[in-house]
Amino acid sequence: MDYCFGAGDGIVTAWDAPPNADLDGDGVLDAVRLDFDGDGVFDDMMWDADGDGSADHSVLDVDNDGTPETYFTDDGLGTWVFHVERSGSISWFGLDGIEHPGGAADLDGDGTPERLLDMDGDGDAERAYRTTDSGVAVYVDTTGDGRWDVELTDTNGDGAADASRPLGPPRPSAEDPVEGSP
Repeated sequence: MDYCFGAGDGIVTAWDAPPNADLDGDGVLDAVRLDFDGDGVFDDMMWDADGDGSADHSVLDVDNDGTPETYFTDDGLGTWVFHVERSGSISWFGLDGIEHPGGAADLDGDGTPERLLDMDGDGDAERAYRTTDSGVAVYVDTTGDGRWDVELTDTNGDGAADASRPLGPPRPSAEDPVEGSP
């Protein structure tokens, strides 16, 4: 499993280690336990919640009782600063406007799940991060209605958006009734 850390300055160090813990209890090793302070107690786990081979959550045991209780996601800079609930509890809308109650989020249908972030703790994703060939892209719900309003792209890896594009409401399909038609 791949995982990374950074200081927020755009420089990220990546590691690769075989999973050695089953965080979600399904019998599959899906996390790497880490001891950051060298006291012999595992303080942190890097969790691959969506099973793609890369950590998408940093899970902390903040009280050293052996049970991880605090979850964070990364903004693409390796800083793991966004506090979240376990990923299965976050609902999200696809770019097609269809709501999903949780689980892995493939918003754009490219086969690669985006990392979700619930900024206000209401159970709905307000940010979705994805890696592109040219950098990191973020879908953002700026209005709080559960739908993606804008896509921001960071092409040079400095953590600031270099481009944006509005995301409109989903287009009706041919089967959808048009207002004013029988």
